[in-house]
Amino acid sequence: MSATSVPSPTPWSTGLSLAAFVFAMTTVAFVAIGEVLADIHPAVAVLVNIVAVAGAAPTLLVWRRRAVWRWVALGIATAVPVAWAVLLFG
Repeated sequence: MSATSVPSPTPWSTGLSLAAFVFAMTTVAFVAIGEVLADIHPAVAVLVNIVAVAGAAPTLLVWRRRAVWRWVALGIATAVPVAWAVLLFG
C-alpha cells in the first residue's frame, strides 16, 4: 500500500486576514497614485492604471493556484475595482 497525502485544511482565518491587509494596501496605493496622476492629467491616471492592471493580471492568474499567494491575489483582485470606484466617484 502506498501512503496518500491528504491535503491540509484551508487556513481561512489567516488567509482572509492576509487578503484584507493586501486589499487595504493596494487600495490606498492605487487611490493615492491615481489622485496624484489625475492632478497632472486625468488621461494619464487612466492610462497608468490600465497598464498597471494589465501588467499584473498574468501574475495574479499564476498566483491564484499557489497555496499562500492565492490570498495575495484575492486581495489585489478585489482592491483594484474598489480603488477605481473610489477614483471615479470619490
